Amino acid sequence: MKVGDRINVKASIEVYNHPSFKGEAFDIKDLKGEIVSVITEWHGRPISPNYPYEVKLGEKFKVHLGEHEIEVIS
Repeated sequence: MKVGDRINVKASIEVYNHPSFKGEAFDIKDLKGEIVSVITEWHGRPISPNYPYEVKLGEKFKVHLGEHEIEVIS
């Protein structure tokens, strides 16, 4: 997976920071979005994060996800 890929969230994940549902549980399963960055380094040092994909799921909503939680759509 790479920056610019369109994705679908395939896992049931409850988040509490969605701008439209602040403080409430919101399941992001089946939402579609775009990978905006892949985190591979921090301050010039290589890292291997558990959730390396930063995904934009809406105008004001980004979330970090792992490869096991998303799938590329065409």
